[in-house]
Amino acid sequence: MSNILFGVAVVILLGMLAAAIWSVAIPEKRLWPPPRGRGSWPYVLNWAGFYTVCGINALLLLMYWNSWIFQSPLRFVVGIPMVVLGGLLAVWGMVAIGWKNTSGLKGGFVSTGPHRFTRNPQYVGDIVLFLGVSVIANSLLLWITHLLIALVFIVAPFAEEPWLEEQYGDAYREYRKRVRRFL
Repeated sequence: MSNILFGVAVVILLGMLAAAIWSVAIPEKRLWPPPRGRGSWPYVLNWAGFYTVCGINALLLLMYWNSWIFQSPLRFVVGIPMVVLGGLLAVWGMVAIGWKNTSGLKGGFVSTGPHRFTRNPQYVGDIVLFLGVSVIANSLLLWITHLLIALVFIVAPFAEEPWLEEQYGDAYREYRKRVRRFL
């Protein structure tokens, strides 16, 4: 059962990664951000896939807790601050730009809060959070799925930036010159 769950998560994540790469390579036929908004199949598939992967990861965490090579309790000293700081940055970013922008829909241009320091605080925060969970959980399967999630979060901004420029024009172009993509 766990191999099936892991396989499903990997297939979903590879699909999300392929969609992000497609959107970078062919922005006029992008799949992310969703070109037709909330009810479109790219929007539904992306979010259904993401939440499915999160649920599977929770199950894998329970099934494979502390099953890999990092047996030392020091993993908590490293991982817990990563989870807390990553989670706080991701939530701060989400609150700052609102739900519409967070979910890939146009909700207004925001350059305040954590967006003063990074154009993608949610992605940076989520990457740190997921890697922190991987350190704490000490599970090879979670490391694999979390690294794939991180890869999706690294590619996604490259798909979003042309869309943001289309939506917000000079305001976004000026912002992009001032603030780094990640850190």
